[in-house]
Amino acid sequence: MKKLFVMAMCALGGLFAVSAVSAQTLSGDPTRPPGHYVQEDEEAVTVTGPVLDSVMLPKNGKPLAIISGQQVHLGEYYGENRLIRVTEHEAVFDGPAGIERLSLTPGIEKTPIGTKNKTQAARRGQRGSKQP
Repeated sequence: MKKLFVMAMCALGGLFAVSAVSAQTLSGDPTRPPGHYVQEDEEAVTVTGPVLDSVMLPKNGKPLAIISGQQVHLGEYYGENRLIRVTEHEAVFDGPAGIERLSLTPGIEKTPIGTKNKTQAARRGQRGSKQP
């Protein structure tokens, strides 16, 4: 019985030692993916202008965009540009250079579904529950 207790305590001590070592190797950011999923700095993209971090569209009150960490309400200025529209996906500014758009997902564009797919879906809808 005493031997079993000693073995269990050794195993428990080893478990604590492993957890202490693994805690030291963790990065400071718990949301950061493991190292093999992170891109190398060579491929990193450098952002040169303002970045749209988030948008807020409250039921009561003015919509706002958070641009590079700064809150900008609809109608307010960010630098020389005035925020003229806020949607779920973008913030639109009017300024000396004209209309500028900041997207929450730059580099990702929506593409409409082709007309062929729409026609097939419409035919299925007309058939209803009948089997051909």
